[in-house]
Amino acid sequence: MKTFKKNSMFDLSGKVAVVTGGSSGIGLGMARGLAKAHASVAIAARNLSGLENAEQELQSLGAETLAIVADMEDPQSPEKMVGQVVDHFGRLDILVNNAGSTVRKRPESLTLDDWNKVINLNLTSVFLCAQAAYPHLKKSGHGKIINNGSMASLFGMPFAAAYGSSKGGIVQLTQSLATAWADDNIQVNVILPGWIDTPLTVQAREQVPALHDKVLARCPAGRWGTGADFEGATVFLASSASDYITGISLPIDGGYSISG
Repeated sequence: MKTFKKNSMFDLSGKVAVVTGGSSGIGLGMARGLAKAHASVAIAARNLSGLENAEQELQSLGAETLAIVADMEDPQSPEKMVGQVVDHFGRLDILVNNAGSTVRKRPESLTLDDWNKVINLNLTSVFLCAQAAYPHLKKSGHGKIINNGSMASLFGMPFAAAYGSSKGGIVQLTQSLATAWADDNIQVNVILPGWIDTPLTVQAREQVPALHDKVLARCPAGRWGTGADFEGATVFLASSASDYITGISLPIDGGYSISG
């Protein structure tokens, strides 16, 4: 995807965004899209070396960037992260809640620690990030929140009870925030990725027999998604082009979820 033209409805010049889990995979793809649309972009993740590499890539696109080492499992991290962004850039316009993980076990084998780990990172941190960002998004007058859900929000997987529950919760949280904050001109939407080639799904292909071939057989697009597939949708949902769109769930899955 080429850099967006300035002064178009997709131009994010002067806007500040933060992307959790922004050092690789889908998160980096979303951050890359925001950078190409001329936003200033902060990325937060746990791994410093990954952050540094991602920051260099975003800077090569001409974006002013900020790399933040943060663990979203820590309930103090969201407020600290938002504070760092606002201290550095002076504002916050766009929040992208992307950080997440999973534990691949059948439900009868999940421990309470497994469950809490997934729910806390995938769902609770999204709520806390939104709470921390809210006053700044309200102040901006045109705030945007993009949450990362999953196709697991739509249907069940035997090895993803905690993950699917967390992502289904994100859909409902998105709708609740969208209705609560509409008067503040904050639009809140959720993307639902399908099978995307990321470090997380590399593990899935190792743990789930024949997963790669099953995905290709069902997906009308005939391939796994990549981080680049999220650039355009992110810019759309972060820009004035989507000012009358809120509370929606947008599958980005190559047609996987509609295939019989």
